[in-house]
Amino acid sequence: MKKPVHNPREVAEIVAIQALTFVAGDPERLGLFLAESGLGPETLRTAAANPQFLASVLDFVMRDDATVKAFADASQLDPTNVAAARQVLGDPDWERDVP
Repeated sequence: MKKPVHNPREVAEIVAIQALTFVAGDPERLGLFLAESGLGPETLRTAAANPQFLASVLDFVMRDDATVKAFADASQLDPTNVAAARQVLGDPDWERDVP
């Protein structure tokens, strides 16, 4: 059984990784994201370890109402949870390993 995640930073990172998976699941959306980010498909895995990159993934998803709704529906999240995750990732006071 998995241990529940209670750290807001960890939860936000999980939401962002789910968003990256969502983006990667649609070739057109992925192409647009890669073009805007300047990354290549081979560097996505490495970039995903960077909280700033994860924040940019959420920015990409949230900039369009239809996209954030589709992601929220696919992930069984409320769109406000996506926005909250973005806020946590952008908060410099949250350390990666805060209990």
